[in-house]
Amino acid sequence: MTPKENKRCKVGELRPSQALTTFGIGAIIDLPNLSVMVMGLEDWQVKDTVEIGEERLLASVKEVLGQQVKALRSAPVVADNYQVNQFDGSALVGIPVAPFPRWMVCPYCRRLAPLSSGLFKLETAYRTDQIRYVHANCTKQGKPPSVVPARFIMACKNGHFDDFPWRNFVHRGTTPCTGGLKLFELTATGEAAGIEVRCEGENCKATRRMSDAFKMDLKALPVCKARRPHLRDHDTCGCKTPLGQDMRMEPMLQGASNSWFGITLSALAIPQASGKLKQLINDHWTVLEKVQSEQNIELLLQVTSQLRDLAEYSPTEIWQAVQVKKTAVPTETTDPTDLKTPEWKVFSDPASAETSRDFQLREVAPPKRYANYFEKVVLAERLREVRALVGFTRIESPSDYDNPAAFPENQRARLSRKDPTWVPASEIRGEGLFFQFKEALIRKWCAKAKVKSHQAVFLESHQRWRIARKLDPPQDFFPGIRFVLLHSFAHALIRQLAVECGYTTASLRERIYSRNPGEDEPEMAGVLIYTAAPDSEGTLGGLVSLGKPEMLERHLDQALDNVRLCASDPLCAEHHPYRDGITLHAASCHACMFAPETSCERGNKYLDRAVLVPTVEQSDLAFFETVQ
Repeated sequence: MTPKENKRCKVGELRPSQALTTFGIGAIIDLPNLSVMVMGLEDWQVKDTVEIGEERLLASVKEVLGQQVKALRSAPVVADNYQVNQFDGSALVGIPVAPFPRWMVCPYCRRLAPLSSGLFKLETAYRTDQIRYVHANCTKQGKPPSVVPARFIMACKNGHFDDFPWRNFVHRGTTPCTGGLKLFELTATGEAAGIEVRCEGENCKATRRMSDAFKMDLKALPVCKARRPHLRDHDTCGCKTPLGQDMRMEPMLQGASNSWFGITLSALAIPQASGKLKQLINDHWTVLEKVQSEQNIELLLQVTSQLRDLAEYSPTEIWQAVQVKKTAVPTETTDPTDLKTPEWKVFSDPASAETSRDFQLREVAPPKRYANYFEKVVLAERLREVRALVGFTRIESPSDYDNPAAFPENQRARLSRKDPTWVPASEIRGEGLFFQFKEALIRKWCAKAKVKSHQAVFLESHQRWRIARKLDPPQDFFPGIRFVLLHSFAHALIRQLAVECGYTTASLRERIYSRNPGEDEPEMAGVLIYTAAPDSEGTLGGLVSLGKPEMLERHLDQALDNVRLCASDPLCAEHHPYRDGITLHAASCHACMFAPETSCERGNKYLDRAVLVPTVEQSDLAFFETVQ
């Protein structure tokens, strides 16, 4: 990473996947001595990235961001044997960042000022973890003390960010006073009520507690200036509410979990061609689409390892297959944003799927005691998932929508000032278990009077949730009780598998295939639990080994038994989606069903263990009621 100040220097390290999921464009990264924000795509060095091939995902990204997007690219990665010269700025490879927030506090004299004031100086030590800003003119004797960011910022739902208006806040409005500011922590708790900002103006001496910022009426909050610090500009269209009023910014702490939500699209690399050669051409298309002759292919086979999977074919055969693909007329049969339907078709018919280096399926018999519930169980011995960042949001989470592509465009912050020609992406290789539920049994269960009544409760909660967030129409994106069942099953099994499979809970991820009857496409009822770790942990083989019928039966028994009772019962079992506050879950909590945010598609929403097994509150909703 590189701070865009007077000089370029390395300030920290990130894993490539974190550039999408945790610290993407527009996010704040806390470093030992300063905080920085990841800059937009204009500041990235494309030459340091690697193109990632996944045609289905690229088509979906184009549908969201426009047809000008030509590629998915990895974050800049430094080779293992690459020696970085700390004194040569041009040799640095990384993601560009800039200091944010711009207001800093001296921990010794409590001086509060922006970096533009000139009071603070950037020190670039040889050790990257020692880079810091110092208060050169501090009253402290000896070495100048390091300053720290003032940890209050402002944000709006349209993705805009700004520094906290310190001067206007302490003076309770605009003021001509130019006195210096100081920020005091009067208690050791760190609470806003114990933090006070003071003006040292000669005729002013204004003071105010930071707790007032979170108690202010909406109309008293500052109007959003549509600032986009990650792009170093202001949004040209301004910032308005759906009713046309000026958007007001909301104060938040620097480390708030809702300060940044990445909007990502993900797809599994599934076979899309019949025949081994055609599939290999697809797998290596990012390289082969650029070749101009048979001699180019022959050279690539001889001098690089990029096409080692094609070594058994002659350059002539490869060139002919490349020409066929280039001249083929595209046949688009599905919605580009519907990434799950093609995957469902492959998983529900694994015998017809081509095997490749990144995709290999093996069907096994369901456990005997669960044969009435599952149509089939498929072991995904090899999987490759590609994720692409298409934007981000603040305050409102994209998990409120069944498809990130459906997130309102006005709330999806841009990755660049101009329409991007590429987007950051990452690829993850791993393994997984796929469960296909019996459709007839699912329909029979959904048709029960009690289940229909329970679905109405979730629908009412869903509508209240969207009304409270001014999302219209309220009934949109309701997944239905079928999704609640599949989602709850996935969470229960993830928590159980993590006990024995060798992966942490955060390293496992769910992919729910749910579609109700009567929609345009065939109905779906399936769950894929797979490894989501971007490192070698994703290929240990421990997850697939648990898919053998005799072992899987024990884990299913234990997973369902674990959710019959919760450590928080009876409070957990009695939880109502909207009577106990507006939530989108029923009998579920951190003690029994919730999973890490890296594992869950919908942010721990639409969960209820009562739809799986009887609880102390509900006994007539259980789908697995007849398991003996």
